Amino acid sequence: MERLVKGDQVVVLTGKDRGKQGEILRRVEGGKFIVQGINLAKKHMKPNPALGRTGGIVQKEMPIDGSNLALLNPATGKGDKVGYKVLDDGRKVRVFKSNGEVVSA
Repeated sequence: MERLVKGDQVVVLTGKDRGKQGEILRRVEGGKFIVQGINLAKKHMKPNPALGRTGGIVQKEMPIDGSNLALLNPATGKGDKVGYKVLDDGRKVRVFKSNGEVVSA
């Protein structure tokens, strides 16, 4: 079971986007994540008529390390650490360390 998964709402802890919130779009190798609207960079793209892509300068989300992200606790509105708990029926679930509530999703 992973600490952060696709679809989680997260808060950036360090860097130029510190304090911003976003949703995890996907995980890339090396424990990095692509987060919606976070760590944007301008990329110069060549036109590719075969793919129907026009050229120009586009903004693109770049990977950010998982250690710089914290799961957003909706009860407090802040980033929170994640722990694990085994329920009575044997399922292992993620819980917020601050209040022990089960993470939805």
